[in-house]
Amino acid sequence: MVELVFEVVQEPDGGYCAECLTEYIFTQANSWNELRHGAVEAVKAFYFDGPAPANVRLHLVRDEVLSLA
Repeated sequence: MVELVFEVVQEPDGGYCAECLTEYIFTQANSWNELRHGAVEAVKAFYFDGPAPANVRLHLVRDEVLSLA
């Protein structure tokens, strides 16, 4: 596996939650930089006994509701 993809959602309080789409890996953080570090550490921990993927992709999902009234 060359790359793991995480779906990232920004929480209402400003923090971030990231969930891997193909493995049971989850992390959260208060800032984007903390999230980047947390994702790398979570992947390393998940693959502690084997080769880890070469890349981690963080895909930020933004859901916005616009009022037409």
